[in-house]
Amino acid sequence: MNQLIRHQTVRIISKLIHPLTESNLISVPEYREIVAQLKHLAEKGTPLPIVVPRLIDQTAAAEMLGISLANFKRLEREAYFPFKRKMVGTSVRYRNTDIVHYLLADSESGDNAE
Repeated sequence: MNQLIRHQTVRIISKLIHPLTESNLISVPEYREIVAQLKHLAEKGTPLPIVVPRLIDQTAAAEMLGISLANFKRLEREAYFPFKRKMVGTSVRYRNTDIVHYLLADSESGDNAE
């Protein structure tokens, strides 16, 4: 039988490897990814899904969230989302990984955007 990683184990590992970020042996983004993967593994029994990072437009972001473009624009104006827009020239883009993390965090906490 597979033994899941316990939450206390995740906390211990994150505390043990955090000093490695201060000495630049592990980058901060790498540390965050390790901790996020371990937390998801402890909670769900599976690692986070692998998503190829890319920038997407507002239409694609709204599709990922399962809402209309008009609703997405309204919610963004109201600063509802924790992810921020990226400007590429004059085009508005979003990191798809930010949206995936938002969706996973939203489903894990039981909150809904409705």
